[in-house]
Amino acid sequence: MKRSYKVVDVFTDRPLQGNPVAVMLDADGLDTEQMQSIARWTNLSETTFVLPPTTSEADYRLRIFTPRSELPFAGHPTLGSAHAVLDAGRVALRSNGRLIQECTVGLVDLTIEDRGGDRQIAFNLPGAQIEEMDAVHISELETIVGRSVNAKTAPAIVNVGPRWIIAQMQDADSVLSLQPDFGKLAEVERRLGVTGLTVFGAYHDRDAAIEVRTFAPSCGVEEDPVCGSGNASVAAFQWKRGLLPSEGKNYVASQGCRVGRAGKVHVSVDAHGRVNIGGSCVTCIEGHFEF
Repeated sequence: MKRSYKVVDVFTDRPLQGNPVAVMLDADGLDTEQMQSIARWTNLSETTFVLPPTTSEADYRLRIFTPRSELPFAGHPTLGSAHAVLDAGRVALRSNGRLIQECTVGLVDLTIEDRGGDRQIAFNLPGAQIEEMDAVHISELETIVGRSVNAKTAPAIVNVGPRWIIAQMQDADSVLSLQPDFGKLAEVERRLGVTGLTVFGAYHDRDAAIEVRTFAPSCGVEEDPVCGSGNASVAAFQWKRGLLPSEGKNYVASQGCRVGRAGKVHVSVDAHGRVNIGGSCVTCIEGHFEF
């Protein structure tokens, strides 16, 4: 049967510069195995499936798959799928300009703003848990990336649904020069039960505050072009480590230039450490998927 389908580029207002997500708008009737097969075939970092909600509190339900596994939550698929359902007229904005997405991690609150024809979508991070890493695993991580991490802010595992190892590098140039050993990283990911590794480093002379890179080889994604949950985890990590002002901060993160993209992630952390992640989206492909 024919099912409506879109590919949305996320964290950009220019096609081919962000992180694409495949969105199956008519997923009702597909089982888990079929969804995983489709995600493996699209071979994008994530493919999503829009379903009727199971609660009246939500506007729609979303299942999110990498080429190898299902995720309880992910950032850029959430934003791209919200853009897709709005474009397709599948849902209408609530009176307060919001949508509520149901996914495995729970209900996710999204805000939508029109800024001169540029639709900006943002989500409130459902919550983050920080797990400290021992010295042995940190040393192993440094071997994998071939560079020392910032000793003053020890890497940690941040659980936002996906579980990311977060590590601060000395600066943005250090981030951009990394060449991880993906085979060894995949082994560590499986051993620690994490989704992957996200690293960041500061800029001192650019509009972007930090450069971010995300790696998830155990999920079939060596480098994710622009990662919403990774950036949310970086924000939560910075708050936990005292790297942000006590009153909170708004900043822009850059991600994707090492893979030919120019993603911009708008990050807001309030005085209570609550994280909001947003950006632009643009539809690149639309049509029908026969499955």
